[in-house]
Amino acid sequence: MLQGREILIGVSGGIAAYKTAALVSRLVQAGAGVSVIMTRSATQLVAPKTFEALTGRRVRWKLFGPGSHPHLDSANQAELLCIAPATANVLAKAAWGLADDLLSTVLLAFEGPVILAPAMNERMWKKPSVQRNVRQLEQDGFLLIGPEQGYLSCGMVGMGRMADPERIYALIEKTLADRAPPPPLGQK
Repeated sequence: MLQGREILIGVSGGIAAYKTAALVSRLVQAGAGVSVIMTRSATQLVAPKTFEALTGRRVRWKLFGPGSHPHLDSANQAELLCIAPATANVLAKAAWGLADDLLSTVLLAFEGPVILAPAMNERMWKKPSVQRNVRQLEQDGFLLIGPEQGYLSCGMVGMGRMADPERIYALIEKTLADRAPPPPLGQK
């Protein structure tokens, strides 16, 4: 069902970033073309080479990289954007329309469906400001999946784990199944 579909995966600086490698691998195995954009913080947790090996594509994280408009180029090439993990920082930027790195500028320029998979410490997740941002994002039409209850990297057990990669994959598949693939380049 994902054969030939173009998906953009955003990886932000949460420890759950290592789980995103499993999601990317699953998407590629299903035949999707997958491009990855990372935040600078994410590159400290998972090496970009990991995602390059899985996708066969260069990972981007620099706002001022090759091309005249890297944020628009990335936004125009994908049918769906999924940010996993979506940290409190990413949720706030998305809710307020802030753009100060490649991922947040792509998010602001992207016109298709956006899936956010929040992941953070339970105390952070429960903050009124984070919950206010989540409500705003849902109102704005973003699709949120998770977080889930479970063991957190800080040693606590609580709400905040990123949704399981298989659950995120299923939501991506369902979201794209409801949308016709775009026509080949050059055709309308």
